[in-house]
Amino acid sequence: YLLGYNLSVAVSVGFIALSGVAAETGVIMLVYLNHALEEQRRVAQKEQRQITNTDIKLAVMEGSLLRLRPKIMTVCAIIGGLLPIMLSSGTGSEVISHIAAPMIGGMVSSTILTLLVIPCVYLVWNQYQNAKK
Repeated sequence: YLLGYNLSVAVSVGFIALSGVAAETGVIMLVYLNHALEEQRRVAQKEQRQITNTDIKLAVMEGSLLRLRPKIMTVCAIIGGLLPIMLSSGTGSEVISHIAAPMIGGMVSSTILTLLVIPCVYLVWNQYQNAKK
């Protein structure tokens, strides 16, 4: 929208590629969060106590911090690789720039989703589940 592109096949292909990258990084974030939570559960079990909301918060912070650098590196690599493609003016650039534009813009929102929204929802959900028990 900001670049004045209409929704076309090329733009749709960019959105499809973006959704694949966003889904992959989101799933990997959940794997890291689950792993950190299981580690906290093992520590609590070893100390013969129930897992607390503080343990869950520590697990979410640990799992999120482990994914911070790889996610930032992924975003920088994708944006760094696609920005010259989007700004080029050579043969075929009118199609390929329409594919690159949604990916560049979407990587910013994907980063926010992966690094902020998913850990926050995961924390609230697990604390709710812990309170139910």
